[in-house]
Amino acid sequence: MLQPDPNERFRQRRNQHRRRIARRRLTALAVLVVAFGAVTLGFRYLGETDNGAASRTQSAAPVQKAPNVEKRTLPAEIRGVHVTMALLSLPGKLDEYLAMRNDGLTALELDVKDENGEVGYQSATAPLARKIGSARTYYRPRHVADKVHQAGLYLIGRVVVFEDPYLASKRPDMAIQHRGGGIYTTPAGLGWANPYDKRVWDYDVDIAESAARAGFDEIMFDYVRFPSDGDVSSAVYPGKVHERKGETIAKFLAYAHERLEPLGVRISAAVFGLAATRDLGIGQRPKLMAPSLDAIYPMVYPSHFGSGEYNIPSPDDAPGATVTMALRQFRRELTGSQTRLVPWLQDFSLGRPYRLGDVESQIDAARKLRSSGYLLWNANGVYTENALGY
Repeated sequence: MLQPDPNERFRQRRNQHRRRIARRRLTALAVLVVAFGAVTLGFRYLGETDNGAASRTQSAAPVQKAPNVEKRTLPAEIRGVHVTMALLSLPGKLDEYLAMRNDGLTALELDVKDENGEVGYQSATAPLARKIGSARTYYRPRHVADKVHQAGLYLIGRVVVFEDPYLASKRPDMAIQHRGGGIYTTPAGLGWANPYDKRVWDYDVDIAESAARAGFDEIMFDYVRFPSDGDVSSAVYPGKVHERKGETIAKFLAYAHERLEPLGVRISAAVFGLAATRDLGIGQRPKLMAPSLDAIYPMVYPSHFGSGEYNIPSPDDAPGATVTMALRQFRRELTGSQTRLVPWLQDFSLGRPYRLGDVESQIDAARKLRSSGYLLWNANGVYTENALGY
């Protein structure tokens, strides 16, 4: 019997925004072709290759901690926004976001690798990304990091891990397989990388390492889980081991921590808003994840909770109460842990218009639960005026 997606509204919302992102990306690329055609034509790929089955020591040089590498000072309160690589590629867009520091912005979360499997730039420390073509030229990471730091802001790089339709299509041997043949895909046609395949681990941590070396202050892993969409019973995992899914995800994060921590970068993960309330069957267990993380970012968007969750008739109509109840569960799960709690809050409309008061009530709830700040999510990159200054 198929089990329903425990966060069905989350899936629907992500699919809607993914289509919007694709449309915006086409527009952004058209602008870039006209404005930067000469630069694009003059760009040359570096010549390193990867055999696709390399071990950790073959895919990247052993990490050595540089002298005096220290983690960048955290803002007193994280007040950040999500920015896609396509948006940042538009002329002047970075400056627009940096100007938001005058409204209260203290942190910028920028996609390093997104839900489509694209990487925002090319790097010698991520050879497989260049080989298969997922590494693009949306932005120059060192340039971005320098400008963000000059503006006095904290820079978080988001790396989407196991949902990776690009890697799955180019390297099906590294993808989750389908019982009937071929690779496993969601109802939206998206392939997933195999969480048991250490080559996948290397691929994503190589990309994360490239961002750390370019100056990003924190690496946030997203979609660090098993798939939940569609007929997951048809998924076949080559190399599967007899352990709980949560243990597999925790081992990936421990491996990422081992490689990234010497670089002085913080490590975090985004998780479903219900991950601390019950086992969703996708491997996101906050207690198991926390030892390898500096922060956990639960996606507590009120519109994604079903009617009656936490005994709230309509969570979408009670954003403050919904965020409060969800974060209480995370506080319980993280008892005794030094891992910071920083929620993703809703700054988009889904089902009903979201206004300033709705965002402010979520921020109030996050502060009352002693969160270390918050990030606002809007896939269109447009944020409610005055919300960050609240």
